[in-house]
Amino acid sequence: MTQAPRADTPTTDTAPPSCPRCRKPAALCVCADLAAAGKPIKNRIALLFLQHPQEQDVDLGTAHLTALHFEDATIRVGLSWPSLGKALGRTADPKRWAVLYLGSVKAKELAPGREIVALTRKGTAVADQAAALADIEGVIVLDGTWSQAKALWWRNAWMLKAQRVALNPRWPSRYGKLRREPRRDGLSTLEATALLLSRLENKPEIETRLIAGFDKLLARARALGKAAKGIGVQEAS
Repeated sequence: MTQAPRADTPTTDTAPPSCPRCRKPAALCVCADLAAAGKPIKNRIALLFLQHPQEQDVDLGTAHLTALHFEDATIRVGLSWPSLGKALGRTADPKRWAVLYLGSVKAKELAPGREIVALTRKGTAVADQAAALADIEGVIVLDGTWSQAKALWWRNAWMLKAQRVALNPRWPSRYGKLRREPRRDGLSTLEATALLLSRLENKPEIETRLIAGFDKLLARARALGKAAKGIGVQEAS
């Protein structure tokens, strides 16, 4: 069952968003398009979005929009949680989960031709990629600017037990001039999730559906002359 949008520790005193579901201003809300696309995707691999408090009011952030696409997706807003189970709200073994890694590794060089690369703790590619990715039960995505996402990484030591994965996207983020990434493989939370889950579940339709919704959001933003405000995944947002 889809659990997003949901927050642990709202920490900013801002006016409520125009749309309580996607948390976007009315001019950027794409909830009607989501409803027209059909029921949320029944995902085998669970999703957990850990959102930095300063990211939750960014107009072009995509964590909530991404979560609304799936049946099994949870968003938590805060800086730290004592365990994966506490963050997720149910028992879970971090060793069976993956986390999008934010280090300086270059997936393209480690495993040419692979869009998803499982990493060792030393930042090298796991020898048996198929085996490393085969039994993943869930994926943790850190949502915020690069610096915010790194803060989340360092404040939650239990993530060290999870399988680290890096992305090697074939295309740069669709944000374009709405937001400039510090590196080519920097994607929005939506794009990173779409790429990762569609490949892990071998369902290209996941990526197709998410990107369609993202394109509508960006088209509205460009029509309004909007500019992204400090978003960043692996932004992640």
